[in-house]
Amino acid sequence: MLPMLTEFLNSGQQTIRAARYIGQGFMITLSHANRLPVTIQYPYEKLITSERFRGRIHFEFDKCIACEVCVRVCPIDLPVVDWKFETDIRKKRLLNYSIDFGICIFCGNCVEYCPTNCLSMTEEYELSTYDRHELNYNQISLGRLPVSIMDDYTIRTISSNSPQIKNV
Repeated sequence: MLPMLTEFLNSGQQTIRAARYIGQGFMITLSHANRLPVTIQYPYEKLITSERFRGRIHFEFDKCIACEVCVRVCPIDLPVVDWKFETDIRKKRLLNYSIDFGICIFCGNCVEYCPTNCLSMTEEYELSTYDRHELNYNQISLGRLPVSIMDDYTIRTISSNSPQIKNV
């Protein structure tokens, strides 16, 4: 008789706990129902990206030693490094470097493992084009730094912790 009573009490407590969790979830759903949508006028208003955001890769040609560590750590062997061995100085000379952002998964391994810090991440997230072959960036286009949205006077920046965004 005693085991049956304890089992009955345990199942009652579990039922009350489950009902409480369902009620909490329902209250969260109802709290979101009375919020108004916030529309950001995209070309003229942009969100400030978080500090840990991983955008497009920036490349500095002068620092690269053509060690190909970036190719080895890339999960899809994406960076293309063309180099020539200079016999008189017994070192590699970098000829071309390119990354196809149409295939890149933006994992950041190439940036993390680069021994000379010639690769870095930028805050650029606008990698859109009509032709996917335009996303194949060579060392010249990788070397261009994007204009910071904080410095662009034509764009109104919206912080992710502003009251407009919190109402979403």
